[in-house]
Amino acid sequence: MLFVLFTCSILLYQFADEMAKLIAAIRKMASYAGAETLYIETVLKAVGVAFISEFVANIAKDAGQHALAAKMEIAGKMIIMALILPVLTILIETILNMLPGR
Repeated sequence: MLFVLFTCSILLYQFADEMAKLIAAIRKMASYAGAETLYIETVLKAVGVAFISEFVANIAKDAGQHALAAKMEIAGKMIIMALILPVLTILIETILNMLPGR
């Protein structure tokens, strides 16, 4: 398991440079589109949490710890829900303001 963790860490480190380029390109496109930074940053954080939680869960599954892997996936989903809460609040407020009689 230590070898798997070491190998995955090296791959993730090498992958980080490519991810930085991708994130820079997404931010550039968002600035061209005039999108708010709150939305873009939140989406990027949620995607990052999803990747990391899946990565850690797969390591746990490879080690035979299926129950721990399931808990890690649930924890990742809960963190994502906490991250998107401000965006969800803005979305609900926008929808309520569009309703007639308000």
